[in-house]
Amino acid sequence: MAASPLETFLSTALEQSYALSEPADAVEAIAPLLLDLIQQADTFLEPHHYRSDPHHYTRNLVYAAPDGRISLYALVWLPGQWTPVHDHGSWGVVGVLEGVLEEHSYVRLSPDRGADTGIDLVRGGVILLGPGSVTSFVPNPDHIHKTGVPSDRPVVISLHLYGRTMNSFNTYDIAAGTRQRIEVAHNES
Repeated sequence: MAASPLETFLSTALEQSYALSEPADAVEAIAPLLLDLIQQADTFLEPHHYRSDPHHYTRNLVYAAPDGRISLYALVWLPGQWTPVHDHGSWGVVGVLEGVLEEHSYVRLSPDRGADTGIDLVRGGVILLGPGSVTSFVPNPDHIHKTGVPSDRPVVISLHLYGRTMNSFNTYDIAAGTRQRIEVAHNES
């Protein structure tokens, strides 16, 4: 029996994550694979992958490698739902299945990337990702952003592949100039 599109994608993404030690090389190899996968999402996403919450965006686990090397989530964004300003501490590839996902980037002006205080961030650009779009990021330099959907736009469904089990990330308080590591919840498959 032939492997499903999801199985093929996960096998190849995991193989590439081991073979390519540079995050930029990994996302360059995996982004086209995610582009193909999002076109076939209806063949593997189940109803529980579309769960949402009226209070915050929802992360629904599709796959986590046993060794923590990669993880894949289906995210559901209801109108008006946003992440906090954050970074991932990992590489990642994101594909949009439905709606328009908006990303606001931030640029760190303070030179000490290891500091949790005295962080000076300024707004960067805005990216709008429509259905079929794929974007990627690497951890160095910091990829600091917030992502979501304005209240006047419809629901967004997106797939997020990360170069680790994404159970925590750094959030930023722009006014206070601080960074804090937080745990992030998800729905199990």
